[in-house]
Amino acid sequence: MGEAMMRAADVVAKRLYEAGCRYAFGMPGGEVLTLIDALEAAGIEFVLAKHENAAGFMAEGTYHRTGAPGILVATVGPGALNGINVVENAREDRVPLIVLTGAIDPEEAQVYTHQVLDQPQVYRPITKATFTLNAGSAHVIADKAVGIATEGRPGPVHIDVPITVADTPATGEGILRSATVPVAPVGAALEAAKAALAVAQRPLIVAGLDAMEQGAGGVLKAAAERLGAHVITSYKAKGLLDEAHPLALGGAGLSPKADKLIMPVIAQADVILCVGYDPVEMRTGWQNPWNPKTQTVIDITSEPNHHYMHQSTINILGHCEASLEAMMPDRAPADWAEAKALRAALLETFAAPDTWGPGQIIATCQDALPDDVLATCDSGAHRILLSQMWQAHFPRALTQSTGLCTMGCSMPLAMGAQIVEPERTIVSFMGDAGFLMTTGELATAAERGLKTIFVVFVDSSLALIELKQRQRQMKNAGVDFGLHDYAAIANAFGGAGATVTSKTELEAALEAAQEAGTFTVIAAQFDRKAYDGTF
Repeated sequence: MGEAMMRAADVVAKRLYEAGCRYAFGMPGGEVLTLIDALEAAGIEFVLAKHENAAGFMAEGTYHRTGAPGILVATVGPGALNGINVVENAREDRVPLIVLTGAIDPEEAQVYTHQVLDQPQVYRPITKATFTLNAGSAHVIADKAVGIATEGRPGPVHIDVPITVADTPATGEGILRSATVPVAPVGAALEAAKAALAVAQRPLIVAGLDAMEQGAGGVLKAAAERLGAHVITSYKAKGLLDEAHPLALGGAGLSPKADKLIMPVIAQADVILCVGYDPVEMRTGWQNPWNPKTQTVIDITSEPNHHYMHQSTINILGHCEASLEAMMPDRAPADWAEAKALRAALLETFAAPDTWGPGQIIATCQDALPDDVLATCDSGAHRILLSQMWQAHFPRALTQSTGLCTMGCSMPLAMGAQIVEPERTIVSFMGDAGFLMTTGELATAAERGLKTIFVVFVDSSLALIELKQRQRQMKNAGVDFGLHDYAAIANAFGGAGATVTSKTELEAALEAAQEAGTFTVIAAQFDRKAYDGTF
């Protein structure tokens, strides 16, 4: 098929392929068959998931391994609406996700009612942009979609594709403009930042999603070592600085126990350097965590501060890496005793416990799995503890839903990553409720021959909500459910399964899982009250 004879769907698929996309995920209906055909013809493999929400998280999983936008394909009506949760997650977690939905032709919609709804209107509040494809400007829409999704602060973009438009001949040349070039700040703001950093005695760095997206880990490490500044990250930015590094303070933003240690040290800092720190991940304890009038706060971000979660002394809108390089002074590193003591206190507070429970499960998995393991984590009590205990040695070593904090993300995130890197050790941590939400995707894991390890924290409860209920002295209601045989469920889907109730059993199960030729579900059972006082 020559380019002059390309269908509108082919034009979109070609541009996505040029953006580096090699996988698309979803569940087809008749309205998206042309789209799927075009994606496959362009070299983008369509992966059949069992639910559109999981499909979107699989797409995010591929993004974290390739850097290319994820692709979610959903059919008209219920398919499109099933993807709402994961699209909002992509908006809040700054994930470039291209959402392709089938749609009833506009002419038909005027005289027809079945499955007719305004899908762009549904998606508009939760995307960076939404388009309705037409053949005459398919190449422009496709190019805009990729640019908007990936540039600045990344996020989801929606393209509604009417049935006949997908098949209509269209022309297009793919990439229509050159990429934006990262720039460094100049002028008074840069000089003020450089002067403050040159004399800082108690410097502190807070890094986040913008820095991770821009691959600023190397420059961040150099800056921390030049300044002698300890580094706090948001949870999704864990690993920007290897957490075994003596200047690493790990992730923060959700654990009250961690914040109780961290906040007094933040208050003592004379210069706080925010490197791509996006507070979308943070909870109420991180509202106004410093005083920009008595402390010098330098904020390097991709977008202006319209969130008002905090304010800064010097606001720099720019590229993290270029900005850091431009403002680094020539100086000897500071030696801040309280920050060193904070690192030691955090390590001690979240050290591996001697008794069986969620903490020992996390520590045992970290010890038993290789240093280059990729981990994903679902929302729930286990996530708060794991996000503090788990040491990330490189960026994106731990992936989770941190902005929206949705359940049901861990299994498909891990599977998307595993599809890209089939031989890598990948472990997914989830509560038993989160596992039950996504159990059907075990069929996808079996069909793809994935070797992912799924560790399930089994306490037959929505443990975090049950804990909050007890703390408020409320009656137990709506948080408990049955104890199920999760290992048997794994076996039924063609995988391996193990139920463990001790460290020794878990170690054996992890060893077997790393040698297995299929996916493994490890159901780690413990009492729900084992979380009490841990985070």
